[in-house]
Amino acid sequence: MSAFITVALIVLVFIIIYQIAKASEYTSIIRGEEKVKAQTNRTIAILLVLVFILGMYGIWVCHNYLVDKLLPVSASVQGDAYDSMFNATLVVTGIVFFATQLVLFYFAFRYQSTEKRTSFFFAHSNKLEILWTTVPAIAMASLVAIGLRNWLNLTSEPPKDAQRIEIVGKQFNWIVRYPGKDGELGKRDFRKIDDANNILGLDWTDKHNMDDIIAQNGELHLVVGKPVQLLIGSRDVIHDVGLAHFRMKMDAVPGIVTTMWFTPKYTTTEMKKITGNSNFVYEISCDQMCGKGHYSMRGTIVVQTPEEYNAWMATQQPYYAGNNPSGAADSSATPAAKTPAAKDSTKATVTMR
Repeated sequence: MSAFITVALIVLVFIIIYQIAKASEYTSIIRGEEKVKAQTNRTIAILLVLVFILGMYGIWVCHNYLVDKLLPVSASVQGDAYDSMFNATLVVTGIVFFATQLVLFYFAFRYQSTEKRTSFFFAHSNKLEILWTTVPAIAMASLVAIGLRNWLNLTSEPPKDAQRIEIVGKQFNWIVRYPGKDGELGKRDFRKIDDANNILGLDWTDKHNMDDIIAQNGELHLVVGKPVQLLIGSRDVIHDVGLAHFRMKMDAVPGIVTTMWFTPKYTTTEMKKITGNSNFVYEISCDQMCGKGHYSMRGTIVVQTPEEYNAWMATQQPYYAGNNPSGAADSSATPAAKTPAAKDSTKATVTMR
């Protein structure tokens, strides 16, 4: 019964629309088609002007409403350059948008159809073609050059004193590995991955792995004012390390190590004061659709003073000691006898030095 009523209502709506159209046609005949057409054009032209004015006013209102609800100031030194690039792009495209829309709506009003005006067919103009091709091309090339400069800085070699931290994506969480007291990250081999005892496939024949620290809770600890290089990878599918507060992001690709580096500007405590939010946390998001649990792939970043970072690091246990209790007593020894080295693992091993 409900389906019949729905179909009947749809048919009734079409009949009403048809009758309104017929009534409008009869009205035009009675009043004179040319007169009605002129009045309609005039009305549409005025409405278009109102649409332009209300549209621009709406953009301004939305800007004022949302400007304080966007991301806070950049939390990294390099992020300032990205904010500057974004603002430059916004200004250039904003000016172009306003100018083109202004001309569009002005022409619709100024050159509306009348009995005394006829259309003019304009075939071609080399000067106009050169103008509207060259100017946008130069503007876009300039914006691309700025972006390329920032990209090259992001992926360049970091300062020698930079932290080197590995972050690996895994459906659906982040695994973070820190170098131990030797300051070196050991080798990994995907063939050695064991979710129970070796989540990253660390090669225990490499002594640099003996003191490496692994955090599986997706928490990344950084030192304020100290450059950090992230060595990014994935255990399964393509993920993306998104650091919105630092204005950074980089794909995590299986079998490939991607890198980026930046310098944190504010500790988590300082950013809480800046934002006025006592619950503020820096977030790590996955910016690449990676499966049904993509929405939950979230990590956090804790930016600390050197003293706080050292105190936290002192509480961490090397991953080898926690997963190989028998070898924890002498972590300086290389357990080559327990896990013989592969004869040729160059293609399967990623060196993190």
